[in-house]
Amino acid sequence: MTVRERRELMGYFSLVGPALLLYTLILAYPVVFSLGLSFTDYNPNVEGTGKFVGVSHYLRMVRDPLFWHAFKNNLIVVAVSVFGQIPIGFVLAYILYRKMIRSPRFFQSVIFLPQFLSTIVVGILWKRLFEADGPVARLTQWFTRDPSAQFDYMLRPETVMYPIAFVLLWMYTGFYMVVFLANLQKLDAQLIEAAKIDGATEPQIFVKIIMPLLSGTILVSSILAIAGSLKSFDLIFAITDRGLTRQNALVLSIYMYQVGFHNYDDPLRFAYGATIANSIIFISVGLILLANFISRQFASRGVE
Repeated sequence: MTVRERRELMGYFSLVGPALLLYTLILAYPVVFSLGLSFTDYNPNVEGTGKFVGVSHYLRMVRDPLFWHAFKNNLIVVAVSVFGQIPIGFVLAYILYRKMIRSPRFFQSVIFLPQFLSTIVVGILWKRLFEADGPVARLTQWFTRDPSAQFDYMLRPETVMYPIAFVLLWMYTGFYMVVFLANLQKLDAQLIEAAKIDGATEPQIFVKIIMPLLSGTILVSSILAIAGSLKSFDLIFAITDRGLTRQNALVLSIYMYQVGFHNYDDPLRFAYGATIANSIIFISVGLILLANFISRQFASRGVE
């Protein structure tokens, strides 16, 4: 290695080294430690624990009905994010980009406004609105002329995810709208004008020109939506009460929190909580790989 190459290597290390060290300590090390912990019988209150127990915690997890209940709810959150927030955000961005409404900047600010609010505050706000005798129930009573009507969606396991899905759409659609709007503004406007001269309608321009050009942005947004949905905690935690409602709306991150930090009767709660945390990573990676595969399939068909 020459002196010049050595200096370049030292320069790269001095620039990348601090960031790499922080990444290792803050992100990589906890993930690796959690993975190792899930294969042991670690209990901080008992000496001599931490022995290797194989995949016993993972076998326990796949037999755990609460895990599958949380997993089902998480898939609902992922579906709302990927097939709700992203398409609606894309359509809203296109409407604003094409100036199909008056005062587009006003509507852009209003739709993006929830991003400026604290997630916990938003959760508490909607929890108050969705209470059995809250404002939504009052509106229901006024429209139905039934003074005994209550908003009981949050109290029933088969409907609890509906109001939560609505809040997720309200909270995060504006983020994807801004992402798509920023990418739309970088497109060549003459391309769209040429399509209009050739007789293309707005739906044809949107489907056959805009969507293919922003396919990469759609893929990145899908990856962000999947990762964010699987680690979603604060909004759902705040919007649900302790007890029945939170159990009905259980997602993997909240279940991991309950197992690891509240299930004091379980001597293996830390190891089992780490197992659930690892499952979130595995599921997230699997869904992201699936999204990449689907994107490649559409890209290859487009080339053909």
